[in-house]
Amino acid sequence: MKTKTFRYGIHPEERKELSKDKPVVPIEAGEFVRIPLSQHIGAPAEAVVKAGDKVKAGSLVGKAGAIVSANVFSSVSGEVAAIESGETVSGGKCLHVVIKNDFEYSEERLEPLGSPTRENIIGRAREAGIVGMGGAAFPFDVKLSVKNPIQTLLINGSECEPYITADYRLMMDNAEGIVRGVELVAKALNAADTVIGVESNKRDAYEALKKAAGGGIRVELLKTKYPQGGEKQLIYALTRKKVPAGKLPGDIGCIVTNCQTAYALHEAVDFGKPLYERVVTVSGLAVARPGNYFVKTGMTFEELADAAGIRSQYVKAVQGGPMMGISMHSLKPSVTKSSGALLLLTEEEIRGIEPTPCINCARCASVCPMSLMPMKTDALILKDKVVEAKAYHPELCIECGCCAFVCPAKRPLVQSQRLAKKLIKNSGAR
Repeated sequence: MKTKTFRYGIHPEERKELSKDKPVVPIEAGEFVRIPLSQHIGAPAEAVVKAGDKVKAGSLVGKAGAIVSANVFSSVSGEVAAIESGETVSGGKCLHVVIKNDFEYSEERLEPLGSPTRENIIGRAREAGIVGMGGAAFPFDVKLSVKNPIQTLLINGSECEPYITADYRLMMDNAEGIVRGVELVAKALNAADTVIGVESNKRDAYEALKKAAGGGIRVELLKTKYPQGGEKQLIYALTRKKVPAGKLPGDIGCIVTNCQTAYALHEAVDFGKPLYERVVTVSGLAVARPGNYFVKTGMTFEELADAAGIRSQYVKAVQGGPMMGISMHSLKPSVTKSSGALLLLTEEEIRGIEPTPCINCARCASVCPMSLMPMKTDALILKDKVVEAKAYHPELCIECGCCAFVCPAKRPLVQSQRLAKKLIKNSGAR
């Protein structure tokens, strides 16, 4: 069967065999959960509980603090022990609601919605604190409230990052729930056409979704290539439309969302369940029992590592995938709504090589899915030539890491692009 794809990109070693065939296993939370009030893009949620308050799993503990914000819920039942500052995965700090777990897991749910209207669905997405679960963590109700008419809804089931198989397991085990969620998203957007894209290395998930969709939703097979799950790359692969520079998908009549986000909407609308737990992949050669785990927000990554077991010394811990994930300085931070994976990588899995000068081979440019010239930006930023770097449009970089992956000199090209974006923004270079 012919697959669809975009131009350029790479095909790194997949390493998905470590966890793809393992059934999802729930992990019980420990004595305390530390729930961040900032689990999304936008303003942090504002605490609506105080020390001593009793809560249930699904109780509101943080209310959206602005239009672009999201509600935050308790993931266990128990008593609020404190509201205190705590570290995040990125190394920053935010307020956390610390809850002492009573291990009863009594629940509090919203009222399920029967025959929901567009407005009901968008309102429920906000009530339930749903955010993009593919990593962006953008408040979902804001995305659903797009003003431009939407012609095509695209569901990202590509999961193109190496190691990660959380979405794959959800597609295999809950295809009907995903399709139901997709139908709700399409209704909220009044989308004329709905397409689910699945990479060819997940053909069984493709077949499961196709069977569940029953012809009402198109399910397309994508070429296995990185970054197939990039928003602009997915749109081009499935529609042949290009998102112009400086524009959003909605400007060309498209919206992209992740399959796990659609499933969360199904649970919120049909069962009244807020978003406070998710499937997380724990993998890497240092992990004794790599697999997919059902994890409550507020648990620490240390608890995930303990549950999966550590069989050998790891030299790097990564939240997310090895290409776009965040290298963690500690396993103390909490799992959030957008935490898709924890990777514990050994020496043989990483490139512990010092960068050398650029050899002008242009391999980085030959694989860039945005058709940029990373080597030019890198050279100019090193010389503090911010205005000149602007001409190579680093602001269009999606930070996928393809350039750094193929660079024979092991240049930190993604970091150069990030630095260029920051310096250009701060200097107002034109």
